[in-house]
Amino acid sequence: MVDSFELSKFAGAVLAALLVIFVPKTFIDIAHQSHSEITGGYTLPAPAEGGGGATDGGGAAAPAVFDPAQVIAALPTANPDNGAGTFKKCLACHSAQKDAASKAGPNLWGVLGRPHASYPDFKGYSDAMKSKNVDWNYADLAHFLHKPREFMPGTKMIFAGVSDTGELADLIAYIRTLSDSPLPLPEATAPAAQPDAGAAPAPAPETPAPAPQ
Repeated sequence: MVDSFELSKFAGAVLAALLVIFVPKTFIDIAHQSHSEITGGYTLPAPAEGGGGATDGGGAAAPAVFDPAQVIAALPTANPDNGAGTFKKCLACHSAQKDAASKAGPNLWGVLGRPHASYPDFKGYSDAMKSKNVDWNYADLAHFLHKPREFMPGTKMIFAGVSDTGELADLIAYIRTLSDSPLPLPEATAPAAQPDAGAAPAPAPETPAPAPQ
């Protein structure tokens, strides 16, 4: 019978043979993989040039420019009661009763027609607000409440703004009521007169004759 010593030698010989066969092959495969070109996958499609819509030059659609005139035009038919609901967001930082003390922000009673940064008991105005040496008018308030940091970079106002034109008009209509004498609404700009489709075109002005030399 084969003793354990002979069996161990036989197993060792088999193991050594396997090492001789597989170890070099493994190193060869590793070296080959590290220098070969990686293939597979697919290339993502590139965006088409000249896509539709206005862009800012980098491919993204350019944001619409806010026009306060649209809000002002909606003020005559705006609903102050709806605006009172939106104004509840403002009450976290502002008071709105006559002669009430300010909170984190100034009291908004009588703000329309009042100079910027002028409420007597409020000392926390930003330098940007103090630099505005004009009264609050409808256009400025509309732009400020739409995007405070766009209208006044450096403001301490943390409110994100109201994007919807109708909601913004309702809000300003309510703020207008916070006054003993509300600021008159701006007069609507009359649209340009359009010529009658059936009318004959106006005659062109006659060219004067040249003066004698």
